[in-house]
Amino acid sequence: MKPPPRTWFGKFIDSFRGLFLAVATQSSFAAHLSVAVAAVAVAIWLEITPVEWCLVTLAIGLVLMAEVFNTSIESLARAFDRYPDDRIGDALDHASGGVLVTVLTAIVVGMIILGPRVWALLPV
Repeated sequence: MKPPPRTWFGKFIDSFRGLFLAVATQSSFAAHLSVAVAAVAVAIWLEITPVEWCLVTLAIGLVLMAEVFNTSIESLARAFDRYPDDRIGDALDHASGGVLVTVLTAIVVGMIILGPRVWALLPV
């Protein structure tokens, strides 16, 4: 028997559950959130422009999204095999590499937008 289709409300509940699980179970997600909060605080302090806010928000969102995807791949790998074979290990490494690329890109965005303003405030 086919299960009934999920409602939009049910889909949102599932999405928030997934986000909660990532926050509650992944220390790296908590680390990314901490850095995001710090970046937002610095951006507020430096009064960045609306366009710059869009870029900073996008960079933060992409890092958090990459971490959620990485977490989901790790969870699937654990479901299939407690002792992953090389292919599962490779997939986990690819996912972690994706997070690293996203984090490095966000750092570059932050340095381009926030760096010059912070530099200008330093005593020379």
